[in-house]
Amino acid sequence: MNLSEIIKNRYSVRNYKDSKVEKELILEILEAARTAPSAVNFQPWHFIVIQNEELLAQLHSCYDRSWFRSAPTIIVACADHSQSWKRPSDGKDSADIDLAIAIDHITLKATELGLGTCWVCNFDVTSCSAILQLPDNIEPIALIPLGYSDGKRPDKKRKPIDEIVHFDRFNP
Repeated sequence: MNLSEIIKNRYSVRNYKDSKVEKELILEILEAARTAPSAVNFQPWHFIVIQNEELLAQLHSCYDRSWFRSAPTIIVACADHSQSWKRPSDGKDSADIDLAIAIDHITLKATELGLGTCWVCNFDVTSCSAILQLPDNIEPIALIPLGYSDGKRPDKKRKPIDEIVHFDRFNP
């Protein structure tokens, strides 16, 4: 697939086959994240790959959805606030933005490799941090279930381009 096809084929998978994801594929996906750009190239991220059944069960309590429990792998994408760049004018921490770019690389690479993902931000961050015993400077930003899709892409409508693109000035 070329990049345009990968982008069009990527969707939030909410049903996974009961098949393990090969370590080589996970490493390819994480290599895509590793090479993502970040503010000042600080790379303020950590990715925790969870495949252990006991640990998966504990993480399921952070986001209790049946489809989430079907994923054989969960990548916990974490921001390291002690390493992220902060904008001098207002102190804006770039960690969330940097991690969003890396996560997008993960989702697109997974699609290219025939795997499905979903981006989960609606989870119990405090519980997740406790389960993974994360230090205070490490924040779990997203849970990314990863596996082989057990369904087909839903047909989602997208806004027309003229509703979202503005030239020279904002004009709704």
